[in-house]
Amino acid sequence: MPVRAGYHRRVGAPLDRSATWPYEDGEPGRFSYVRADHPTGAACEEALGALDGGHALLYPSGMGAVTTVVLTMLRPGGTIALAEGAYYGHRVLFDHLAPWGANVVEFDQTGPPPANADLIFLEAPANPLLTMPDLEAAATHPAPVICDATVATPLRLRPLEHGTDVVVHSATKILAGHDDVLAGVTVTRDPELRDRLHLTRRLAGIVASADTAWLVHRGLETLETRLARQEATASVLAERLAAHPAVTTVRYPGFSFLIAFDVADGEAAARVERAIRVIENATSLGGVRSKLEARHRWEGDRIPTGLIRLSVGLEEQETLWADVEQALAQV
Repeated sequence: MPVRAGYHRRVGAPLDRSATWPYEDGEPGRFSYVRADHPTGAACEEALGALDGGHALLYPSGMGAVTTVVLTMLRPGGTIALAEGAYYGHRVLFDHLAPWGANVVEFDQTGPPPANADLIFLEAPANPLLTMPDLEAAATHPAPVICDATVATPLRLRPLEHGTDVVVHSATKILAGHDDVLAGVTVTRDPELRDRLHLTRRLAGIVASADTAWLVHRGLETLETRLARQEATASVLAERLAAHPAVTTVRYPGFSFLIAFDVADGEAAARVERAIRVIENATSLGGVRSKLEARHRWEGDRIPTGLIRLSVGLEEQETLWADVEQALAQV
């Protein structure tokens, strides 16, 4: 059977699962061993870098990205200033690294960082309290500034343009967007810093697979469309939640897909979890399916017992509100 014209061309990015590539004229070429770089990862990193305005590196998880940053940029005995209300896993990781000389203090990121900080770690917005950092105040501090912009996405905030040194994303969330991949990203403007991070990643083997890179790259193609719909629904739900008598506090930064709202206490939050029918009672965020969970089980006393995090997906707006409303009727 004859091959029709153009049959060899690909519409999507190619997936190359090779672990090693032949040398070129007796010397390693652009790709030689997967722990350093691979074609599928490099294509994904180019797209990620373009979104955030810098040089991107891909990792097998968001926490892998954060670990690489700390190992590369913090000297033993140094102090990490961490945003209050940021993702709880950051604090757990930094405490775990204490035997290697990592100290951590939490601070109100809506103001300036503490003077004794050696590395500043912001989150825009913080998950789950959804406060926004004062990026300009942080940028005037002499310490390097890291900003986790997972919830904002590069479509709503590009922290490198506000003086941060590294942007971190959990690409598991809305960048990939389909709850079928675990991945992380760093983006820098300084090519020398990018090379230092790359060296740590290569030596420690904190490398994302080709399949991971391919799935993240696929997700980027629909990011703008997904975010616009999720954000439009989230803004309506946040407004309605604020008017509901069972809700005491609504946290919504005015953009993005994530809402945090409080009910009376932990038992009331548990009743909401048990009552939802359409929304998934599950962890994580940013996927096409909406998810809701009481966060106190993970966060402990750093947040209110009745705080519920709602990640808005692509379901119909009125369908989601009806589910939330009937669940709140159980409080």
